[in-house]
Amino acid sequence: MEDPSNLLKIAADQYPHLKILATGSSTLAATKKFRDSLTGRKHMIALTPALWDECQHHFNVRDLDHRFLHGGLPESLLASTKSPSFFGEWLDSFYARDIQELFGIRNRTGFLNLLRLLMRQSGGLVDYTQLEKLSDLSQPTVKSHLEAMCIAHAAYLLRPFHGGGRREITKRPKCYAFDTGFVTYVNGWNEIREGDRGILWEHLVLDMLRTLEGENAVYYWQDKSGREIDFVIKRDRNSVDTIECKINPAKYSSTALDEFRKLYPDGRNYCICPYVKEAYSSRHNQHLIEYWPLNHEVIFRRN
Repeated sequence: MEDPSNLLKIAADQYPHLKILATGSSTLAATKKFRDSLTGRKHMIALTPALWDECQHHFNVRDLDHRFLHGGLPESLLASTKSPSFFGEWLDSFYARDIQELFGIRNRTGFLNLLRLLMRQSGGLVDYTQLEKLSDLSQPTVKSHLEAMCIAHAAYLLRPFHGGGRREITKRPKCYAFDTGFVTYVNGWNEIREGDRGILWEHLVLDMLRTLEGENAVYYWQDKSGREIDFVIKRDRNSVDTIECKINPAKYSSTALDEFRKLYPDGRNYCICPYVKEAYSSRHNQHLIEYWPLNHEVIFRRN
């Protein structure tokens, strides 16, 4: 259609009782054809790879390491063995369809090298100086390429939460790849080792948080001494929830939380664990910690 936004605008105004789901193979390609922003008439839905509870209940995938290794794209998720060619072909297609065509980026090798580098370091703080050296791209080019990756949903920048302390990290975001299958692919992992699970679990928790809370509601917290909270959600002016991701809940430590709560005393504290069956609570120092599985969205909602 030449002007799809006009049809959707008429439908929204003349048939307000209808709910229309408008999808396409490329959000960016569709957006370029929209002559009207449809402000007040639309709600954008970001589709992540298969969430962990969807894997268990809809895809019959209950092996967490399988989800980590294969990722959440259905074709790879449902495969019995991981196919490196699937991920290589996807990256080539992504560059040709979404990056070269829509952003006009012609340096295929440089772009894909940077994307693989970010996927290899997924979950870490963004260091533009280091990325410039390792990718052999200028720093402005690194920043513009990363922006394109975020717009095209191949990467996600998680902003730092700050406001109450002089020693907080205030500017450097973390960068997460959109899917764990690509993280394991670019790292050359054919199996998941004990030390790999923690950061990969963070990816799955982040997917759930973004789905339930929205793209701009989730942060991380870190101070200059290296104390860190995996995820933070600001509820209102005085209330901030903390979320830690642990494969083994027995390894939970409240060291970072102790410092965080000196600055932000109000809010709930969660520890999200894949093998917790029933929610329970325990105290660490003066803090009440709620332990939850990842398949119950009420944990992030206030009654």
